[in-house]
Amino acid sequence: MARSSTRPTSRDVAQAAGVSQAAVSLVLGDKWRGRVSEATAERVREAARDLGYRPNLAARNLRLGHTRTVLLVVPALTTEFFAGVYTGAARVAADHGFGVVLYPSPQGIGPARDPFASAQAALDGVIASSMAADALTAIRGDQLPLVMLDSDPDGSLGAATVNLDIADGVRQVAEHLLGLGHRRFLHLAADIPSWTFEVRARELAARTAQVPGTSVRTVHAPISIEGAHTATEAALAAPGPHPTALVCDDDKLAAGAYKALRRHGLRIPDDISVTGLDDLALATAIDPELTTVRLDAELFGERGMHALLAVLEGRAPEGRDIPVELVVRGSTAPPPQA
Repeated sequence: MARSSTRPTSRDVAQAAGVSQAAVSLVLGDKWRGRVSEATAERVREAARDLGYRPNLAARNLRLGHTRTVLLVVPALTTEFFAGVYTGAARVAADHGFGVVLYPSPQGIGPARDPFASAQAALDGVIASSMAADALTAIRGDQLPLVMLDSDPDGSLGAATVNLDIADGVRQVAEHLLGLGHRRFLHLAADIPSWTFEVRARELAARTAQVPGTSVRTVHAPISIEGAHTATEAALAAPGPHPTALVCDDDKLAAGAYKALRRHGLRIPDDISVTGLDDLALATAIDPELTTVRLDAELFGERGMHALLAVLEGRAPEGRDIPVELVVRGSTAPPPQA
C-alpha cells in the first residue's frame, strides 16, 4: 500500500480498511471489544501499520486526561534479561496505544532520582522489578497503579504481582543434580535482598533436605563475574571436602565460578557440576555450555503489561506463574567416584 506524502489521518485508515472513522477510533483506542469484530479490528490495525499512521496522542490525552505512558523500573541493565522484559512490555503497550519509559535503578538497587518533574502527573502506571523496588519511593511510583515483577504475592507494594515460577525452576535443578547422585552442594547466592533470591535459597534447602546425607553450603556474591570468582575462590579454600555440585542463582555468577574452579584445577563437569539460572546468551558462550533454567523474559514483560492494563481497567489480572524450563547442557554429570 502506497504511503501518502503527508501525515496519514484516521480518515485514510478508515478508507483503507473499509470502515468508518468511528470504528478506527474504537480499535486504536482499544475500546472495540463487543462493538466491532476481531477481524475488523485486525483490518484496521493492519491499515494503520501499512500507512504508518500514528494517533495524535497529545489531542487524545487532552480528552482523556492521561498520558498513556508507563514506567518500567528495573535494576541496572547489566544483562539482556531486562532488555527482554522491556521488549515484551513495549510490544503489548504499543498494541494498546501506550508508550513505555525504561528506568534503570542506579547500581541495580537503592534509591533513584525522579526521572520526571512529577511522576504522578506524567505517568498512568508503573511496572517494577522487586530488585529495584527501593527506587519506587523516590519517584512516588508506589502511589500510582503498580504491578510488581518477581515479588512476594502476599506482601507486595503493588496492586498485582507477576512472577516466573522460580521455585519450580530450582526444584528442577535440585532434582536433576540429586538424580545424578550429587550430595554435597555449594549454593552461590546473589547478594541482593530480594524475594526472588529468597525463593531460590528456600527451595534448594527444602528439596535437598528430603534426601538423607545431603548438605548445602551457601556463599553470597554480587551479581558480577568478578564477585562470583572471588566468592567461589574463598569457598574452595575452606576446610573440608569440596562440593560436587555448584548451584548458581544466575548465569553470570556461574561464569565467574567457572574461572575460580579452573584456577583450582577442577574440571567441569568431571570434578564438579555447575548450574545457572536465566539462560542468557552467556550460557552457551562458556565451555562447557551451562545447564541452566530458561526464563522467558519477553513473556514476563508481556504479562506485566497485560496485568497493568487490567489494573487500569479495574479487572483482575491473570494470577498463574509463568512456567520455566531446565535446559540440560554439558556442565552437569554424575559426581566423581569417591
